[in-house]
Amino acid sequence: MRTFGYLLIGIIFGITMFKSEAASWFRIYEMFQFDAFHMYGIIGSALVIGIVMVQLIKRLKVSSFYGEKIMFPPKAKSVARYMIGGIIFGLGWALAGACPGPMFTLVGAGYVPILVVIAASILGTFLYGLLKNKLPH
Repeated sequence: MRTFGYLLIGIIFGITMFKSEAASWFRIYEMFQFDAFHMYGIIGSALVIGIVMVQLIKRLKVSSFYGEKIMFPPKAKSVARYMIGGIIFGLGWALAGACPGPMFTLVGAGYVPILVVIAASILGTFLYGLLKNKLPH
């Protein structure tokens, strides 16, 4: 039953991404060229909603639908880790024209060539797993 719920949420998320044009290569190109506010508005509103929701969950001690306590473990603070990771993520996003969420949305919308990008991102994740201990964290 959990899987069906996750699938339903994923479908709703994908439809929202597609209809808001967040999965549009043109909109992403506009954003990286600083030509339009569209994507910055979507990302900014998601950031604000995320911050507010995390703070509400922490302060109100909200539990999951299944009664499990929601925990937010602290992360190590490091400038190098976020700078290098952000640059690599941004370059991949700019080259592919999509970040991970919209990549699957594009497959669902019938853009088959994005499967090459998904395969490359899976390979990159695998390589990161192999090199993780040698990278600065």
